Amino acid sequence: MNSRVLSCFSLALLSSSIFLSTQSVAAENNEGIVVYNAQHENLVKSWVDGFTKETGIKVTLRNGDDSELGNQLVQEGSASPADVFLTENSPSMVLVDNAKLFAPLDAATLKQVPAEFRPAHGRWIGIAARSTVFVYNPAKLSEQQLPKSLMDLAKPEWKGRWAASPSGADFQAIVSAMLALKGEQATLDWLKAMKANFVAYKGNSTVMKAVNAGQIDGGVIYHYYRFVDQSKTGENSKNTQLYYFKHQDPGAFVSLSGGGVLASSKHKEQAQAFIKWITGKEGQEQLRTNNAFEYAVGVNAASNPKLVPLKDLDAPKVEPSTLNSKKVIELMTQAGLL
Repeated sequence: MNSRVLSCFSLALLSSSIFLSTQSVAAENNEGIVVYNAQHENLVKSWVDGFTKETGIKVTLRNGDDSELGNQLVQEGSASPADVFLTENSPSMVLVDNAKLFAPLDAATLKQVPAEFRPAHGRWIGIAARSTVFVYNPAKLSEQQLPKSLMDLAKPEWKGRWAASPSGADFQAIVSAMLALKGEQATLDWLKAMKANFVAYKGNSTVMKAVNAGQIDGGVIYHYYRFVDQSKTGENSKNTQLYYFKHQDPGAFVSLSGGGVLASSKHKEQAQAFIKWITGKEGQEQLRTNNAFEYAVGVNAASNPKLVPLKDLDAPKVEPSTLNSKKVIELMTQAGLL
């Protein structure tokens, strides 16, 4: 075989190798990833559509709530079919992380989100955020009558005048921040007073509707419920306003939505690419334009202009990896709220 023929043969082998390698990657990409999703479906669908359009990687969503999917992942362990876990609130991320089920995220991904919006260990990351607020009916409460602190709602004068949804992950995340900021005894005392004072509703939307209808003076929810309703008909929020506690009060807590890659994932490269995409420029831009009205957390990312700027909320500093959902459930159960 002369040198020219040998050279052509070698090139053919190289081309074949590149083709097979490309086909192998494409096949793996087309198999796609499975995302256990506890975030809002419309927001995540916009992320999935953008990511798949750009990368060709298919994404299968399995939707549920924070605690349901977090506990499912712990039960499934290394046998889980999930590649990625997304939550509305971070305590369920901590639950899964404490079970040592997350893989470290790529350094380039971590750099896309400021340190205050992700745990220091780098095994999961903030993907969006929401602010605790007090929704109130101005016909029932003047600005002068509003509580100065979330802790004030434990006082006797608030008996029967405020609402919450204690069984939901949203409210439990707020209590987890109180636990981190005020300690176990102060949190338990507050929860016991809450049991005596508050009116229970199922879901933050229901709390807002009750305030809007004048059934209750105010309630503790997250900010975006009112913004979402106002962007539609406004019929469930027209008689309400939002009060931001600020001053690093527990009631100014900003809850992180989290994202992480499962250590058991068989498609880690694609799963890592998904988390990188949603925390990057394109993914965070969706938070500015999507009607979910949650805060963007990426470096230099802009949130929806209708929102109070994140930097103006004066939220308390809470290390997200310390939020303890198991202890919160214990305390809420002890107080008779669950």
